[in-house]
Amino acid sequence: MESANASGKLVIVPTPIGNLGDMTLRSLEALREADVVCAEDTRVTGKLLAHFGIEKRLVRLDEAMIGSRAAGVVERVAAGEVVAYCSDAGMPGVSDPGLRLVAAAREAGVAVEVLPGASAAACAYVASGTVCPRFYFGGFFPRKAAEQRSVLEELRSLDAALVFYESSNRLVAALSAIAEVLPWRAVAVCRELTKLHEEVARGTAAELRELFCGPC
Repeated sequence: MESANASGKLVIVPTPIGNLGDMTLRSLEALREADVVCAEDTRVTGKLLAHFGIEKRLVRLDEAMIGSRAAGVVERVAAGEVVAYCSDAGMPGVSDPGLRLVAAAREAGVAVEVLPGASAAACAYVASGTVCPRFYFGGFFPRKAAEQRSVLEELRSLDAALVFYESSNRLVAALSAIAEVLPWRAVAVCRELTKLHEEVARGTAAELRELFCGPC
């Protein structure tokens, strides 16, 4: 059951994962029409808005704050405000705090509009060159070695491409874990997607570990 005040809504606004040319017309319109823009990082979203000449009040809503502030955002929507939410890049809610904001809005029965747009996970899946028609998105790869092995063991028999996010400074360790548990699997490392120096490296995990290891 949605809010009685039909004018209010939460709008989930995807943003480019690197190339600002990927900002959609609908996303720009939603940001211009919003009463307030909530952002995972106001500095990042502020630069985006400035690039497109949009002036809006920004409210920080990151992982540390969303638990205590989600209810307040939902109340504003119920009162008739249009609240836009942006993550740092890509589709909000995919491995970022936006998921909990949408859940809170759905629970309260207020209107939620999710705009389509850039997603690093989907982009990497296609760019990898896999011919598997299914993929499993695991979010951010675990940091601890034991957890990495446990996750990979659980997914060993899954008939799907496995997609994970990982930071550049932990890439070699992640590839080492994959080489240990899934040595036969073809692997692709997709970096700087949509940017000038986009790179897609393919091979076994062991081969890619050597490629990215450098002087280690």
